[in-house]
Amino acid sequence: MNKMRHFSFILLVLCSFITSLFANITTSTHQSVQTSLRNKGRSRITMQIEAIYQFGDSLSDTGNLVRETTRVKPAFARLPYGQTFFHRPTGRCSDGLLMVDYFEIKRKLENALVLMGEIGGNDYNLAFFQGKTLEQVYQLVPNVVQTIKYAVQEVIWLGATNIVVPGNFPIGCVPLYLVRFETNDKSKYDELQCLKDYNDFSKYHNELLIRAIQELQQEHPNVAIVYGDYYYALTWVIKHAPRLGFERGGSTKVCCAIGNNPYNYDLKKSCGSPGVPICEDPSKRISWDGIHMTQEGNKNVAIWLLKNSLPTLRTHFHP
Repeated sequence: MNKMRHFSFILLVLCSFITSLFANITTSTHQSVQTSLRNKGRSRITMQIEAIYQFGDSLSDTGNLVRETTRVKPAFARLPYGQTFFHRPTGRCSDGLLMVDYFEIKRKLENALVLMGEIGGNDYNLAFFQGKTLEQVYQLVPNVVQTIKYAVQEVIWLGATNIVVPGNFPIGCVPLYLVRFETNDKSKYDELQCLKDYNDFSKYHNELLIRAIQELQQEHPNVAIVYGDYYYALTWVIKHAPRLGFERGGSTKVCCAIGNNPYNYDLKKSCGSPGVPICEDPSKRISWDGIHMTQEGNKNVAIWLLKNSLPTLRTHFHP
């Protein structure tokens, strides 16, 4: 019981940090996002929500870490991060907007949407890059998923009624993993040239997460809880990269990086470090810094989610 109370306190503290996910987006910027989406030929999808509260890591942080830390500022607190859209760093781990920035919010509407994640990615990253084997990291998954389930239960207890729980991305398609675990064994790669073993790991996490969501939905029939399929969204974007306007090799080459390999990525030379260049047009590549996506990558993944995951929430929406 004490542990649950402590966890509730942590969530409340996190909520106090999330003053506004759109604090850095002015009205004109918001209109630009809408125009950007329309120019891609996509219909704009709106939900009856008045705010978004997102818990997650650097894939979703719109600047809270930079604003709250009193230590040495991270690389994404300075240019070239933020150069494409804001023309200045905002604390977002991209050249511009993130996926959550494309989830449009209208004022004076009835409900809040809670995005629980992506959660767990950093736990797995740390384990893999400390040298743990796939088999060892697989053993972490049930506990990670259980923690996500507890977190969802807590926000329900705090009053949330509309929740999206994102799954894990296909980490075998991320340049960080493609470089670190590169192999000459061609059988280890799938048709998208992603590492099959690490994508299978992501699938396992997502399978357990979907079961947990189903259990939560049965326990809370008056709450809308939807799985956000980040895995399929990103693989769809990679598969259709040329059609979406990405350049040849744009689904694998990193933009803000340097490296003597097909991914243009060196694990020891991160984006923002001296001598690390930026590609001529970030909108032509999916990966910004080897871990996080470019604004264009985020936009295309967000569009897929808006068309395929959030409409599922609409059918269960609780005003």
